[in-house]
Amino acid sequence: MIDVCLLGTGGMMPLPYRYLTSLMLRYNGKGILVDCGEGTQVALRKKGWSPKPVDVILFTHYHADHISGLPGMLLTMGNAERTEPVLMAGPKGLSRIVNSLRVIAPELPFEIQFLELSEREQTFDLPGEKDFHIHAFRVSHNVPCYGFAFELDRAGRFDAARAQAQGIPLKLWSRLQKGETIETEEGTYTPDMVLGPPRKGLKLVYSTDTRPCESIVKYASGADLLICEGMYGEPDKAEKAREHKHMTFTEAARIARKAAPKQMWLTHYSPSLIRPEEYMDPVRSIFPESIAARDGRTTTLAFEEK
Repeated sequence: MIDVCLLGTGGMMPLPYRYLTSLMLRYNGKGILVDCGEGTQVALRKKGWSPKPVDVILFTHYHADHISGLPGMLLTMGNAERTEPVLMAGPKGLSRIVNSLRVIAPELPFEIQFLELSEREQTFDLPGEKDFHIHAFRVSHNVPCYGFAFELDRAGRFDAARAQAQGIPLKLWSRLQKGETIETEEGTYTPDMVLGPPRKGLKLVYSTDTRPCESIVKYASGADLLICEGMYGEPDKAEKAREHKHMTFTEAARIARKAAPKQMWLTHYSPSLIRPEEYMDPVRSIFPESIAARDGRTTTLAFEEK
């Protein structure tokens, strides 16, 4: 299972009822934070989630509404007695920008490891989780900007009859089921000896600050959830969206119609967009499973059971 919380849905500037951009995922005791706009700490506290298990912090890009909350977040993580390393990933310039912000957070009890994204598409794993993959892909903004896709693999079903037929000792079954290769005096046992074909896993895609582009469609194809920018809902803001390289609600809906995720949440609203829900009828006429998300919207993605 993957817990998902859209902590902040605002773009450009915070509002009394809307924090700036931030998303948090939890899986197997680990946390992933995507962007860290102003208000992220408050939103996390309102949600009741701890900042201590944030193992990875990802940045789509370095505009202030996506990173201005970082120094305080790092200090809070340190005050929560975190000592394990934190991996940060984002476009080129990451270490320079983060270290500049750390002038006001110079002493931390944990190491920061940097992964600067340089390719149009890059993949790495959640530390310590070989079945949880993070895909970074370039999108179309006025500065280098990435979207992120998160995929959790699911192994095939354990076949006890096959294990018995091959004489595999019972004490090794659970380790093989977990994907471990085991070497003994009798021979080497591998998971494929006892597992069926891989089953459908989970996929979540997050993309904001971009014009419509095929990379979003590619990675969001068949996703369980697409969280997508919808900066403008008003019909008269289409030209402004093109000028500043953002998206309208209906443009996001057309992406969702092509990619066919199970559901789409809109986020990253303009401060002028006071009530996003008022503009959702045209969106749902294009992609019915669309939601104008609010701060704190949460779900748990779970494997399908058959």
